[in-house]
Amino acid sequence: MNFSLSESQKALSESAKKFASEELAFDLVARDEQGASNKDWLKDWHKAAEFGVFAMNIPKQYSGSELDTLSIVLAMEGIGYGCGDNGLTLGLNGQLWAVQEPIVSFGSEEQKQHYLPQMAKGNIIGAHGMTEPESGSDAFSLKTRAESVPDGYILNGHKTYIGLGPACDMALVFAVTDPSAGQWGISAFLVDANTPGFIRCEPQQKMGLKTTPMGELQFENCKLDKSCLLGSVGAGVSIFQSTMLWERSFIFSGHVGAMQKQLDECVSYAKERKVFGQSIGNFQSVSNRIADMKMRLDTSKLLMYRCADMIDKKSCTAVEASMAKLHISESFVESSLEAIRIFGGKGYLAKEGVERNLRDAVGGVLYSGTSDIQRQVIARLLGL
Repeated sequence: MNFSLSESQKALSESAKKFASEELAFDLVARDEQGASNKDWLKDWHKAAEFGVFAMNIPKQYSGSELDTLSIVLAMEGIGYGCGDNGLTLGLNGQLWAVQEPIVSFGSEEQKQHYLPQMAKGNIIGAHGMTEPESGSDAFSLKTRAESVPDGYILNGHKTYIGLGPACDMALVFAVTDPSAGQWGISAFLVDANTPGFIRCEPQQKMGLKTTPMGELQFENCKLDKSCLLGSVGAGVSIFQSTMLWERSFIFSGHVGAMQKQLDECVSYAKERKVFGQSIGNFQSVSNRIADMKMRLDTSKLLMYRCADMIDKKSCTAVEASMAKLHISESFVESSLEAIRIFGGKGYLAKEGVERNLRDAVGGVLYSGTSDIQRQVIARLLGL
């Protein structure tokens, strides 16, 4: 594998970094305190759309720019470096990988024409509706039902911990269509939020990633047309597994950018901060932490870039995706804790922004499959 970047990829990465640092996520402390009730994230969402974020993985015939996967990842990494709002960058990545990509891969021509041009412009916010109160790690033990009727389906159920759920214009919803078929009786649907019986609940308060809303979706006798079915009946498992390949590989691209900025700030502070007449970077306890942060960052990049290379070659498997997700999520937690130790008391203060990365990072070991689930996936596919 050769990860030497083309000049166009380097230019895109720098352009994304510059755009994010100049245009996105000001007054982060106030926004973090106010959480999703602060609507500035929506303004930034549309700025990101104007920059072309949502067009990147959409084919040109649907108003997209159709970039290769590594270019998209590099752009999102640059935005993560420049933005500082990990909640916003997570939301942007969630739209790209967990909502748009399944429509690109499995949508009918009618569905692509209906959703993708508007998503490319940032006019449609999508949510990914899989998790339920009783089916988190056990992803396929769904209770949500889509009952077949002569002219469509009747959808009933309850989804929880749904990123962008309280603000979504549509949702990709997984539901059981044939209870007797086990996981092969699950189907996927594209459901517009204005459908009668589609209920978006209030945002839930979170430990971190506070600036982008997360909440529950409820469906009460939602009447769906047959055209809402994504793919074929019973294809929900295949669609979900494909989506997880993309999501687990790349949803942390913004966080990798944040890790790079975190490292740069720690190196700068370690040079400037003086104790006992010398820079703290001269102390081995500090320099070792920074060395470990660099190791975590570079291995995170390599794992993510490898997934990008392999997915474009159609050779990426759940092992590579799970390894990337597991390593990056846990590395962000560990490096964020190290950053607080390097900054000391200053790093503990909310106004400095150092501690926010730690709160934001913790969610990564849970969503898109917990770290324990990733280890199980890797072990199982190794034949254990």
